Amino acid sequence: MKTAETTPAPKVRTRAAGGREGPARPRPVDAADIGACVPPALLLAVGLLALPAPGQAQAWPAKPIRWIIPFPPGGGTDVMSRVLVQKLSERLGQSVVAENRPGSGGTIGLEAAARAPADGYHLVMGQAANLAVAPALYKKLGYDPVRDFSPITNAVSAPSVLVVNPALPVRSVKELAALARKRPGELTFGSPGNGTTGHLAGEQLKIAAGARMTHVPYKGNVPAMTDVMGGQITMLFSTLPPVLGQVRSGRLRALATTGATRASVMPEVPTMVEAGFPDFVLVNWWGVLAPAGVPREIVARLNAELVKILQLPDVRERIAAEGGEPAPLTPEQFSRFIASEIQRWGVLVRASGATVD
Repeated sequence: MKTAETTPAPKVRTRAAGGREGPARPRPVDAADIGACVPPALLLAVGLLALPAPGQAQAWPAKPIRWIIPFPPGGGTDVMSRVLVQKLSERLGQSVVAENRPGSGGTIGLEAAARAPADGYHLVMGQAANLAVAPALYKKLGYDPVRDFSPITNAVSAPSVLVVNPALPVRSVKELAALARKRPGELTFGSPGNGTTGHLAGEQLKIAAGARMTHVPYKGNVPAMTDVMGGQITMLFSTLPPVLGQVRSGRLRALATTGATRASVMPEVPTMVEAGFPDFVLVNWWGVLAPAGVPREIVARLNAELVKILQLPDVRERIAAEGGEPAPLTPEQFSRFIASEIQRWGVLVRASGATVD
């Protein structure tokens, strides 16, 4: 029985230098050759081995962190933020980039932070105005201060100060209140925006003085302060940092501060309580938050780093020079604090009758 004949594969010859033929050179092996020889299951297994195991994800932070400041440059929120931004960048060994997003009493910047990815690379400096006052003041708010954020820590607390143009014929809050009653509706008070603590302080003064005054909202303390000095508006409840220099230079007159005790940087200025308004104590606070859902280990790391920063002597000195004092909390404490402040400021908002459409 004959077997089928097979035709041998032809030998491939190449022409070498000098015109002589030689054996063919081997073709380089590429990925297609490997794919044809290795079973798909084995390729999949090798690929899985190359992936990081659970808990071995890329170390954080692996890229710059964005820090939103919901008010313009120069105001209290901006000043407090930049003190922390610089130190946090140094401690993490990664850039922390500050970005001012002002408007609507700080709610625009906070809303932007709430909508950012919960990846640990987006932070915001919130405060009493946009976290505690805004829920009661705004009928439509683009975020929920409790549900939409991961609290990191409270950072600083500080009183406000009531300032007027030195040309105004008053040297005390009682004299200002008497003038307001004498000229109903003529006196104006500025604020960093609707729903800020400066706005609520002005509304509280209207009630305490029994006088009608007009609110003029701005996009931050600095432009409002400029208009007080220029005589466009009568008065302003401001955070201390923007106005300290102007008060010391005589371009503004400080009538009273809103804390329970006198501000260390303005010991000569009485409190509102000392000025004859016993229930007038309003304190600002600033805290750091991230979008809701940030991994707990990142929240814990940020809290630990920021608490250490707030304990540094040069940071404490800088905060004190701006009229504030460090007030760090754990994430859990800060969460409870925000909830309690929403209740407290809500009572003040409803008592004042203030609203923002």
